[in-house]
Amino acid sequence: MTLSFSATSALAAKPVQEPQQILMVLSSYGEKGADGKLIKPGYEFDEMSKSYLVFDAAGAEVTFASPKGGKPIADKFDKNKPYNQKFLEDTTAVKLLSASVKLSDINSQAFDAVYVVGGKGPMFDLATNKDVKTIIKQVYENKGVVGAVCHGPAALLDVKLSNGNYLIADKRISAFTNQEEKAFTKKWQLPFMLADKLTAQGASYQQDGLMLNQVSVDKRLVTGQNPFSTADAAKALVAELGLPVPAHIDFKDDRTIKLAEAFFADRASAALAYKNNTEQYDTMLLAMIGLYQAKHATRQIELDVGLALMELTQAKVNHPMLETAIAQAYLDKSDTHTAMKRLQTSKNKFPDNAQIANLLLELSQ
Repeated sequence: MTLSFSATSALAAKPVQEPQQILMVLSSYGEKGADGKLIKPGYEFDEMSKSYLVFDAAGAEVTFASPKGGKPIADKFDKNKPYNQKFLEDTTAVKLLSASVKLSDINSQAFDAVYVVGGKGPMFDLATNKDVKTIIKQVYENKGVVGAVCHGPAALLDVKLSNGNYLIADKRISAFTNQEEKAFTKKWQLPFMLADKLTAQGASYQQDGLMLNQVSVDKRLVTGQNPFSTADAAKALVAELGLPVPAHIDFKDDRTIKLAEAFFADRASAALAYKNNTEQYDTMLLAMIGLYQAKHATRQIELDVGLALMELTQAKVNHPMLETAIAQAYLDKSDTHTAMKRLQTSKNKFPDNAQIANLLLELSQ
């Protein structure tokens, strides 16, 4: 993880007599059709649940809010992920989520922090919602903390302070990157590119590599790049509030992303850490991060790390898609000989796979 601080970013710890109040804002844009499938994107459940668990463990009280109030619609999510399962087992939290408060009914003076959850929905409603911008402005100017993750920073756009300056002007901000939009935003046509809009309003835009963990903290403003930045963004926010950071909140997928980041610094040590503690990491996620790093590489190191991750996990994953991705990575490195050898081995493992056969045939001609 890259965590950037300004010299004045952290608030001094102070005695807490009453629970700190955090307003967690969710998009109301999500909508499902008669068949139960999403026809409009909503908020990201994983980001909500991870953040809530951090805030709750830190001793804060959370109020859910959304533009329309009531139960907001989440994007598709896996109920069996540990953090989602834990949230769903908390009947009080589920009840609060199902009855979110309308943003227009929120008294910003009651909150020490406001935190905006991502998902594609915020790009359509929170990006232009006047109520959330008023709340953000008032909380911030009342010396509170403002946080957002992934596409949540869309809510920070057009927030002007009393001095006439944009809230994000000259501050380090992280959010979903243009590269990540290109790689992962396929189903929905977004109204704008978030990173570009943030930069246009004067933000000092900070980013790490594709789906790696980046959290930026600057003058009571906390932002995270993508879903894997969520837990650390939430921890940074509670630290800004002077609350104890719950170090025991540690999720397997986040550990896996941090391991992938370690490959950029020292591949041998990172590979050894994986081999010595394989059960601590999500092997399939590590393989997929490698695949996407290689596929969308803009630098040689991204291609090299992507290939290293795929080869490290190949035996355990044992999937033809990974086999062809490894071969393609060698082709991208202009190593046709190794690519051919890998494909020939892959064809023996997966004799009926058309993609392997076609790529092998193409290279043989």
